[in-house]
Amino acid sequence: MASQQFDVDSNTRQIIEEKAKRRAFLREEFIKQKTNPFQHASGGGGTVFDPAMMRYQAMTVSGWDYFKPSGKNALYGLIFIVAPMFTFGYFVQKSKAEQEAKYRRGEVAYKDRRFKFI
Repeated sequence: MASQQFDVDSNTRQIIEEKAKRRAFLREEFIKQKTNPFQHASGGGGTVFDPAMMRYQAMTVSGWDYFKPSGKNALYGLIFIVAPMFTFGYFVQKSKAEQEAKYRRGEVAYKDRRFKFI
């Protein structure tokens, strides 16, 4: 299969190049800060201060202070938490009832039963 070339307009190409330059600059800055031998003397403790990580941690700590219950939140809770538990419980109960019915009808010998020592 021949290599495909995609037509990229100059604006998109410029955006891609700017992102690559920014990524390279940030990478070099991180490496420079991480390998600074005098960092411990300044009280940094060997870690690089990342403002984005600090904002994220602050958001996770204070997230509950700004949480507002809504119907959408309740629906998500029902769909992703309650419904899977009830569905799993239903299938477990159904399979246990079917197995118990087989035991009671005598279709399964005692020596072939699962969990006979519990």
